[in-house]
Amino acid sequence: MFRDRSQFGHEDRDENVLTVPRSQTESRVVHTDGRRRPIGPKRLCLLRHEAAALQFLQRSRSATTNMLHVLYLAALSVLAGTAATTNQTFTSSGEMNITSCPITYYGQKYDKVYVGFNSSRFAVCFNGEYKPGIKNDCILMSGGTADRGGLAIYSREIPTGSGVHKLLPNLKLAGKCVNVIPLKDSQQSEIEQIELGNFGSQAILAIKTYSGYTHVDVEADAQVNGLTVSKQIFKTNETRTGVITDMSGCRLSGVVYKTNTTVLDPNICSTVSCDESGVAAAVSDCGPMERCNGNGSCFSNNVCTVIGSSVISFAGQVQSVQDRCGYTLFKSSSIPGFQVVGVFRERRRKDVSFLKRVILQLDKARVQISLEQGGRVLLDNRELTLNTTAMVVHGVELSKDRTGVTAKMSAFNYTVSVHFDGSITQIHLTGPKATDSQGLCGNSSRTVSQEKVSKHSVPGCDTKYNEIVDPTINCNTTTEWCNLLKQAPFTACNMHMDREPFITACTQTLCNYPAVDALKCQFMEAYVRGCSFSNITVEGWKSRTSCSAFHQDVCRDMLCSDHEFCGEKNNGETGCVCRAIFASKYKSTSSFGEPTACEQKAAKLTMAKCLLEDKGIDFSVLHLNDVACKGEMDNETHMVTFSFDTDKTCGTVIMVNNNQIIYKNTIMTRNSSMYGIINRHDSVHINFSCLYEQPDIKSFSFKIKDSSVSQQIAYGRWVYNLTMKAYTDSYTKEALQPSSKLQLDEKISVELKADGLDDEMVVVVTESCWATDQPSPNGSLRYDLIIKGCPNPVDSTVKVVNNGQGTSNTFSFNAFQFQGKDGEVYLHCKVQLCVKKGNTCIPRCGVGERRRRSVLSKYEDENPALIKLAWSY
Repeated sequence: MFRDRSQFGHEDRDENVLTVPRSQTESRVVHTDGRRRPIGPKRLCLLRHEAAALQFLQRSRSATTNMLHVLYLAALSVLAGTAATTNQTFTSSGEMNITSCPITYYGQKYDKVYVGFNSSRFAVCFNGEYKPGIKNDCILMSGGTADRGGLAIYSREIPTGSGVHKLLPNLKLAGKCVNVIPLKDSQQSEIEQIELGNFGSQAILAIKTYSGYTHVDVEADAQVNGLTVSKQIFKTNETRTGVITDMSGCRLSGVVYKTNTTVLDPNICSTVSCDESGVAAAVSDCGPMERCNGNGSCFSNNVCTVIGSSVISFAGQVQSVQDRCGYTLFKSSSIPGFQVVGVFRERRRKDVSFLKRVILQLDKARVQISLEQGGRVLLDNRELTLNTTAMVVHGVELSKDRTGVTAKMSAFNYTVSVHFDGSITQIHLTGPKATDSQGLCGNSSRTVSQEKVSKHSVPGCDTKYNEIVDPTINCNTTTEWCNLLKQAPFTACNMHMDREPFITACTQTLCNYPAVDALKCQFMEAYVRGCSFSNITVEGWKSRTSCSAFHQDVCRDMLCSDHEFCGEKNNGETGCVCRAIFASKYKSTSSFGEPTACEQKAAKLTMAKCLLEDKGIDFSVLHLNDVACKGEMDNETHMVTFSFDTDKTCGTVIMVNNNQIIYKNTIMTRNSSMYGIINRHDSVHINFSCLYEQPDIKSFSFKIKDSSVSQQIAYGRWVYNLTMKAYTDSYTKEALQPSSKLQLDEKISVELKADGLDDEMVVVVTESCWATDQPSPNGSLRYDLIIKGCPNPVDSTVKVVNNGQGTSNTFSFNAFQFQGKDGEVYLHCKVQLCVKKGNTCIPRCGVGERRRRSVLSKYEDENPALIKLAWSY
């Protein structure tokens, strides 16, 4: 409804008179009474568009009134003799179906309207009923004394060149139909009539009032997304004969533009054209590496993201690093003598690389600053102690918080900020204009290999590996996950940060590398963090994607050795895991480290902690023949060393064989178990000497025999199904199969779920769970996991979640076997039902005796539900 008020005479003008802004920070509208009222930049842009689009409507009041009168009569003549195809009525409010005559309102097509009276206003909305403060597309008008109405839809062509088109020169398309909404009062007297005309991708609004309309003025307030784009006030002596106005326009990035106009929009630094079909096109005045300041000027504000083996450049190009060398990520002549290098290494697979460290090279100072995993920062070889207060080192500001380490440098009006959290690095570059960025983050034609930095590339780092395809990877599922970036809440940032490069990097990585170590969530976090550089906050993304328990938070402060990375271990804990190339040379020989080193009458055996843990071996429970002799771990390399000599024999056995003296000892596990009748660690027996070293590990891996069991429980007239399911992956929660192989001390989760209960009234309480060596719950050997709804206090691996809070709960524990027993282990759980009443159903653990629970009588049974799950080894 963009309409120049001058056609009704100067005395009628109000808020639609526009003046040129006095400055870039203050824009105001001048009123005829001399007052000035501030308006926001979006409203100013819309008013600019309105003024530019309506320069052609400079006519006298009498001529315009006559034309409107003729136009309304012309509209009536079009409808004369044409039967209504649809008739609907409403009182107070209603939802009206206009599918047979849809309306395109400022570039958006609708086939429903929601009508209603609110105080003294009559509202026609398109996205639901009108509510003040709610974002909606609405036309708000004065309704007079009317409180009811109807809808009649008329179909007939209104050819171009008609009186309607002559009055509204921007109306280029033929009319197809009209939605007529007559409004009446409680006495069925005609008060007002509203008409919405369909002209293809354009639309018109007509208003006519009758003698029963007693107000002096008729207001018409057009709103898009809750914001007023045009507001008009008509005198009733005009509306008695009928007024008509244009509702056509385009939408681009949430801003409305008038059809058949071209506008220079300083808010987006672009020339926007809106054609007669309601399609908008924008030509940016900024370069591909620049952004708009919002005042018509451009500046450089670019982010380069490195995640996994993918580098998403400032321009949104995606390149992949296929080896484990060092590469230039960024350098520029605008910041001379400054270079950012990324060094890549493998993790679980040899053929997929990840960023290991980020190096800032300062040529002028002849030093380098290394941002390491675990939040470490090295100035050459000296470690720096950082906190949230910036430390300035050779002109570089260094700080550290819970999200990682940030290095910031400014020179010649440009600022480059490098953030590294141990997995993801993002380089943020700002300046007055685009700069000649080089490296993998730059917009150049150089290949990845041309950006290799020999100084930071170890020999053989470019060796290519081909590994077998991981059968657990489902690329279709991966693609669906990565495409979540196209959905809410990420859509809040789609206008500011291109999602496609992140989707590409996500699919390329996860289609070739297992989705472990919370890797899936890292792509989401990288996108969200990139949005933050444009001051965009993506709310609720972690809960939407189930990324709340983000293990990377733990890894940010975990120091791993050069041959390790921070990830999920076999027992479900987060810790340091062996890199694939390092581990491969030992796994092929079933060893845990280098051969025994002999020095005169001494022997030393060094093993990698991560190799031991990969087999479920905790080095802290190992000792030599003398239980006082344990392994010593180097805190930097995480290598564990067992040694003995003539001064500290550690129970070494000295033998003479063929005139040779052999010093022999054995690495073994402790004989006693901290858990009593069970143990969670493989028996280890490794003999080593100066002449012979042969590991002999008694590994008792086990497999789930019945990973998911279900039974029907009857309580009086109520019947429900109780299911017990075991799994190890907390993301997929897929039940373990009989063929699944697990290790002792590996984390197992068990879900108990009841279907068929009234979840509004009843919850499930896992009263107790215990393991036996026999199918009977009363086996001779018994080990308790849950006692009175709470974890066994002597077993720290047992965790209970949501017990007594709903119709399902879970608990987890680390796998074990009974000492000296070969066979099967049976898990038994006793489940009870409890009527919801405050928190009385939730077991109170660690705070004394838990409250007594009330159990609904119709669920009572003398025998609480028992369910069993078994595994063998």
